[in-house]
Amino acid sequence: MTEKELVIDDIITDAMATPSPAKSMGDPGITPLSPTHILKDSEENEPTRHPYVVVVAIDFGTTSSGYAYAFTKEPECIHTMRRWEGGDPGVSNQKTPTTILLTPDRKFHSFGYAARDFYHDLDPTESKQWLYLEKFKMKLHTTANLSIDTDLHAANGKKVKALDIFAYALAFFKEQALKELSDQAGADFDNADVRWVITVPAIWKMPAKQFMREAAYKAGLVSRDNPDQLIIALEPEAASIYCRKLRLHQMVDLGNKTALNGYSPTENVGGGMTQGDRYVVVDCGGGTVDLTVHQIRMPEGHLKELYKASGGPYGSIGIDYEFEKLLCKIFGQDFIDQFKIKRPAAWVDLMIAFESRKRAAAPDRSNPLNINLPFSFIDYYKKFRGHSVEHALRKSNVDFVKWSSQGMLRMSPDAMNALFKPTIDHIIQHLTELFDRPEVTDIKFLFLVGGFAESPLLQQAVQKMLQGRSRIIIPHDVGLTILKGAVLFGLDPSIIKVRRSPLTYGVGVLNRFVEGKHPPEKMLVKDGTRWCTDVFDTFISADQSVALGETVKRSYTPAKPSQQVIVIHVYCSEKESVSFITDPGVRKCGTLKLDVSGTESPASRREIQTLMQFGDTEIRAMAVDVATSRSVKASIDFLSQ
Repeated sequence: MTEKELVIDDIITDAMATPSPAKSMGDPGITPLSPTHILKDSEENEPTRHPYVVVVAIDFGTTSSGYAYAFTKEPECIHTMRRWEGGDPGVSNQKTPTTILLTPDRKFHSFGYAARDFYHDLDPTESKQWLYLEKFKMKLHTTANLSIDTDLHAANGKKVKALDIFAYALAFFKEQALKELSDQAGADFDNADVRWVITVPAIWKMPAKQFMREAAYKAGLVSRDNPDQLIIALEPEAASIYCRKLRLHQMVDLGNKTALNGYSPTENVGGGMTQGDRYVVVDCGGGTVDLTVHQIRMPEGHLKELYKASGGPYGSIGIDYEFEKLLCKIFGQDFIDQFKIKRPAAWVDLMIAFESRKRAAAPDRSNPLNINLPFSFIDYYKKFRGHSVEHALRKSNVDFVKWSSQGMLRMSPDAMNALFKPTIDHIIQHLTELFDRPEVTDIKFLFLVGGFAESPLLQQAVQKMLQGRSRIIIPHDVGLTILKGAVLFGLDPSIIKVRRSPLTYGVGVLNRFVEGKHPPEKMLVKDGTRWCTDVFDTFISADQSVALGETVKRSYTPAKPSQQVIVIHVYCSEKESVSFITDPGVRKCGTLKLDVSGTESPASRREIQTLMQFGDTEIRAMAVDVATSRSVKASIDFLSQ
């Protein structure tokens, strides 16, 4: 028996039993055999022709959302959704705000502009009963132990289940898209003919991705029996796929500050991206900023990820929070908190007014920006404090913000730029760190995408940081880049051939105890054999390259013949090398379940071979009973129960 082979015998009666006397003996009831790392044969990698007629991608954003689609027979022609009703002045409305309204008895009422406008028109006493939510997507990123039961808070302070809200939103898009497809086809369009794609930030951890999938099941987008009908796409990857195909007339090169001319308009970026070209995609959205580094592999133009996705919660809503902090400084946190709860619709109005001014901020602006304060703000403040808004502004020592005679907050450009600073500083710091990495050299292009990429302040900061090291390219329809790329990804998910694992994943096992190598406190003696407990068996390491379709193979044996389910705890860490599951920074992040019921065999020792795939946007598991070659139901669950 090699050292690598591990056994756990009859001291453990059942996989679900408590760990044996050794504090935590890795995973009870599991016998990992020799681990092997295999690459699937290439012919298995060929994409199977799917029966779908159309691919519909949903970009579920923090601040705005939308969908786009393409028929599999005309993949070059991407349709973005019909115009929405009720757009804001000065904001292009190919996407709709990610806002949702539920009736007082918690039924879905409306989404997007419709939700916002209806909520706004409600009488203040009535609006307190309705449940209005916006910017709720970030909750999936910020919740540490995300579960099916995670709550969100509506504008009136009431709690709702996050899963319900996400499912309502996805159901809304399903209905809109199918309606548009049916109108085009002149007959009811069958959901079975649609391959759905939902985009998520690349920096999202597995629980958040799985949560999105659960919401899609609940919304009836796809059924659990047919999980492949839904693809989870990573936002910067989608952007990358689209940017690579850009024609010169479809973008702005910040170096020349004009649409790229002087080339034939059908040429690709810079006269074409060639073999080995490396580029960075900076996806600046409402909630997150995602950085991805890709290299093109010819002749097919497949993409290879050079460094694991990085970024953080530094989207444009950070500027809204700074504005809120400014209001608290002027009018008092106690008043702002009260106002948000007592006059939720007026608060939404104020933020909409701020949004349009936020878009007018620019580095060379000299004239002030006026923000309309809703009448109920002025009125409620006087009742609350006993003096006027004007008085508060005079009294507060906030520079650059004045009261104008037309009843507006007047902000100097400096005051507005100061609201952008913390968010932009975070982005620049991240970019600087990324460009300092050895893997990130010779970057030919930097694509700036996402709604926040339109900000001249952000563009200027990125230019200043790069100092001409890479060409900065901004696609014309920068807010729709991800949506269009997600459609292309849905048409050919195998386009990204190599990814980098964001984390190290593995399980806890027993190894033969080796003097001098293993710590004595990890020793467990069983039938005269000395074992080392808590050994971390690494499936894949952080930042390791994984090819699409590549599998990690492990074999597990039920502790006793009658066992129905093998449950194995999966651990993860941000560190690249991990020795024990008890190391600092290692946490339990999921469970691998093998349903071995009905596979009883006369063999004294059943071997269940498990294959895990880490090269896709989601981690998958498959398993087979070696003796009977029968497939065993395997699932990996990352949502805390």
